[in-house]
Amino acid sequence: MSRRLLWTFPPVTVLGLLFLYPLALVLQQSFRPDSGGTSLQPYADVFSSELFRTALWTTVWIAVVSTLGCLVLGFVLALVIAFVPFPGARTVARFIDVYLSFPSFLITLALLFIYGTTGIVGSFQFLATPWGVLLAEVTYFTPFVMRPLLAAFSQVDTAQVEAASSLGARAPRIVRQVILPEALPALAAGGSLVLVLCLNEFGIVLFTGAKGVTTLPMLVYSKAILESDYPGACVVAVVNVLISVGLYGLYRVVSRRAGA
Repeated sequence: MSRRLLWTFPPVTVLGLLFLYPLALVLQQSFRPDSGGTSLQPYADVFSSELFRTALWTTVWIAVVSTLGCLVLGFVLALVIAFVPFPGARTVARFIDVYLSFPSFLITLALLFIYGTTGIVGSFQFLATPWGVLLAEVTYFTPFVMRPLLAAFSQVDTAQVEAASSLGARAPRIVRQVILPEALPALAAGGSLVLVLCLNEFGIVLFTGAKGVTTLPMLVYSKAILESDYPGACVVAVVNVLISVGLYGLYRVVSRRAGA
């Protein structure tokens, strides 16, 4: 037992120094207003701000809508790659693994050449709107749903699909009754990951230049860098962390009750 504790100490120490300690500093700073001392005034100032409430609502609805778009598009694309034979299917599946390593700003930069002010359809200034942010996030995060789905589809017994087809079941019914039940855990895992990533996305919103779109990460940036309001920035950061951790805890509870 003592040997196990000894081996546990180094990773716990590294985790504490690199993650928990900076997080504790952010939490501590959120209770220290510029006037000095320790109080809840920074929380009162931030929560009473209309900008914060707007940013909170914008963050939530963009994350939810982006996640739904990624789930629908990712399921359809993964279904085609896994069950519709076409040349290059394996190459496309491998490209998805490479795509996951791309930074978010790179995908947004590519979209700027199409929808930016100097792009192919730049006169519409599409990316500078909330719909442009949604398009960029769905484009970037869809593979995060496809990857677990492709892994789940590879475990589906093709004999069941062939048997259902031979009994006269059409493609929509096969997908609904045979494939979808096997894909639900992967959909839940991919959707939960995308939701948390969208809640904390900063690069996409920044690179699109959508001035009317202020999310919680963007509010942290503006308060800390532009306004030098570090207590307020820490308050927003703490709220963002609590939302993410709360969603993760909810996912764990639901998955356990569902037997996943």
